[in-house]
Amino acid sequence: MTIKENYSLKELNTFKIDVKSKYFIEIEDETELKEVAKEYNSKGEKILILGGGSNILFTNDFDGLVIHLNTKGIDIVSKNDKEIILDFQAGESWDDVVLYAVKNGYYGIENLSLIPGTIGAAPIQNIGAYGAELKDVFHSLDGFFINDLKEKSFSLDECEFGYRDSIFKRELKDKFIITSVKLKLSKEKNFKLNYRDLADLNKLRKNITLEKVRNHVVKVRESKLPNPKVLGNAGSFFKNPEITKQQLSDLIVQNPALPYFKSPDGKIKLPAGWLIEQCGWKGKREGDVASYHRQALIIINYGNATSQSILKFTQEIKDSVISKFGIELEQEVNFY
Repeated sequence: MTIKENYSLKELNTFKIDVKSKYFIEIEDETELKEVAKEYNSKGEKILILGGGSNILFTNDFDGLVIHLNTKGIDIVSKNDKEIILDFQAGESWDDVVLYAVKNGYYGIENLSLIPGTIGAAPIQNIGAYGAELKDVFHSLDGFFINDLKEKSFSLDECEFGYRDSIFKRELKDKFIITSVKLKLSKEKNFKLNYRDLADLNKLRKNITLEKVRNHVVKVRESKLPNPKVLGNAGSFFKNPEITKQQLSDLIVQNPALPYFKSPDGKIKLPAGWLIEQCGWKGKREGDVASYHRQALIIINYGNATSQSILKFTQEIKDSVISKFGIELEQEVNFY
């Protein structure tokens, strides 16, 4: 067990922000994870679990211990003719999980292909894309509380999933460590192709396969989103705002071309990228910070952007959207 001090996190966050952590350790074993958490919690040090670092913006150096969780493993919990429940260790790459499901003929997460990060971080954000969310296939998760190492399993209801939200992003933020996640996947064909970017797949009808859906999603994502290995970014910086029917009616009067959609739970949402684009930010660059030219919702680092320059840039975007539409954007990225 090697603890490193004053460790650079630049290559461990997809925004490529050059910050350092007071202490750092890479962990591949749950027993060691508990030992380290117990020791550094008793010292009063802050503890941050870092997976893929794909949905985070470090606003300063991290004054505490960063644990890079790299635990691996997949187990079958139960199965029948219709479904299978699989248990994944938290350090498994999310896209590897999707690929595993697709290759084995398990339905439910193919729309979530190519989302960066680990499965251990997926419940925190209730990741989603193209009309699907983690909660749609979530069974339960296991982990422990940092303060006393008490283990607990969380059911679907206990996670309090919302739009890019969960109890782990609110009340239990930095208090609970997720060690494994169970998913309930279908063995029967069950595609979600209502999202406009996937509509072309409906033409295939009976010839639709998991592989074709995954390949299409990957193609769409790669055409719209920058590769973080080339351009630092954390995916969608803002959430798509939810509005009331009255707000929608009022906005359409002033903006007849306003696009909107209804989420599976019936809530009305506006595409944040469109709002940002209408305010003139798409492709705009200030120093090494910019709004991506193909998707205004993506904030990118051209190489030497600082967290403070990103915060300034995104606040200016928020101010513009409030001024033009009266809507306050909420960030999807987690700040530390």
